[in-house]
Order: sequence, then C-alpha cells, then structure tokens
Amino acid sequence: MSQQNWRNIYFTSDDGLRLYARDYGPFDGKYPAVLCLAGLTRNSKDFHHVASRLALSRRVIVPDYRGRGLSEYASDWQTYQPHIEMADALKLLDHSGIDKFSVIGTSRGGLISMVMGQTIKDRLAGVVLNDIGPKLDDDGLIRIADAIAKRTEHKDWREVADSLKDYSIGFSGLSDANWLEFAQNLYREKDGKIEADYDANLMKTFPDADFIRSGRIPQAWDMFESFAGLPVGVIRGQHSDLLSSETVEKMKQTHEGLITTTVPNRAHVPFLDEPESVEVIDKVLGC
Repeated sequence: MSQQNWRNIYFTSDDGLRLYARDYGPFDGKYPAVLCLAGLTRNSKDFHHVASRLALSRRVIVPDYRGRGLSEYASDWQTYQPHIEMADALKLLDHSGIDKFSVIGTSRGGLISMVMGQTIKDRLAGVVLNDIGPKLDDDGLIRIADAIAKRTEHKDWREVADSLKDYSIGFSGLSDANWLEFAQNLYREKDGKIEADYDANLMKTFPDADFIRSGRIPQAWDMFESFAGLPVGVIRGQHSDLLSSETVEKMKQTHEGLITTTVPNRAHVPFLDEPESVEVIDKVLGC
C-alpha cells in the first residue's frame, strides 16, 4: 500500500469498546463529508482507493466496525448488529465534529445506511449503495453464510490470493497484484499465521442456509423508501448473486431519479474504482 495519507482515529462506543477509523482529507472540504461503510466482514482498508480520490476535495471517514480490523472485539457477540454498528458510526461522526454527510455503503454498509434513512435522514446529503438493495437473493446470502463460517488459516499471502481468486466467481480482469491487495485487505498476520480480519463470533449473527431458504429473510422496501428526496445511486456487479437486476429495476420505480449502473466483470461486490462506479459516486456526491 502507498504511503499513509490518513489520520488514525480511536473513539469509545456507548458500551465501552475502543473502535478505530481512518480519517482522510481536509477538515474544511468544499463538500459534505463522506462516511464509507464496509461489508459484513470487511474493514476500512476496503475503501482506500476511493477515499484517497475523494479526499482531494472533502473529508472521508472510514470506520472499522466493532469486531473487525483494528476495532476491539465485543465480548457480547449479539452486538454485531446493523443498528448498533450505526450507533457506533454516529458516535464516530459526532466525535469528529461532522453533522451533514453522504454515505457510500457496501453490502452491510448499505443496509446500515437504510437504517440511517429511517432515523437520521436530516443528516444525510446523499447515498451510494454498492451491490445492495431492499431485497437480497438467497444464493448470495447462502454463499456469504458459507464463507464466514470458514476460518481457514493460510501459510503465505500468495495462497490467500489464490483462494480468493477461486472463491470470487464472476470477477475477471484483475492482475496478480490486484488479487494480492484484495487478500491483504481482508486478512491479517497474527502469531505467524494469516487469518481473516474479523471476529469469528460474527458468524453467530448471520442466518444459516435453512433459514435463508425458508423465505423468512425480511425485505426492506420501507427502509429504502426513506431515501425519498435524496440523491441516491446503486452500483451492481454484473454477476452479483445478492442484488438482482430485477430488484434494481424495482428500485428505480420506487425512487425517482435513482442513478444506477452495472459494473462489468464484477460480482459481489465491485471495488468502486471502476469507471462505472466512479461515475455514479461522483454524480451522487456532486463532484
């Protein structure tokens, strides 16, 4: 990774956890700050490229959720829930002196942004949803459930990159360096081993395949509708197994002026540095 161009933030959650975030860009940017919220098992490293680009003109805050990355793991795994992760993010924003902000939410982060739409809409300036919507497809949920249940340890970084390449069906056009960077974003070295960079207890909060197939996963159209009147964009990977093109079409009918794109050669989730992703982000944020 390139030379560090962010400030480290540590703050304390309402229940006493020491949490971490990256703080990019000027304190007095021309535009509202941007809050980047990662996927279920991911962390602040996921947004380095998009945050570095946006930080030329605005402040960008990128947290590690509790139990991920450099944030403390929770003693109570039941606190690994979107509404609590949202409360942590708001604590971070208040700690950082930020009132109005836009959100880029990848997968889990997009769900958290929808909770924000229902609870603190007046603070939102715009929202970008990265491969997430009000209806989630069973195939993608089952794949994620299988993935987080596995805690395979690897002997070297090349092995990690190769395993990600085998797992990431629907992605193409990436160099070996890209796969290695992807691996280093998701894993960490600890005690001479390379392991996933999140609390294994996270799997306890995710529905299993039988529950997913039962049809009891709730849809969130009322939460998505809370974005009415805000600039909103949806980025979908061409081969996504979590967000269908049919759901995106219904989202367009639900939200007037919704900005959408499909990123070729990507599945769940696009990296946000693709030209199609950059265009949607810039339109929503008013770059």
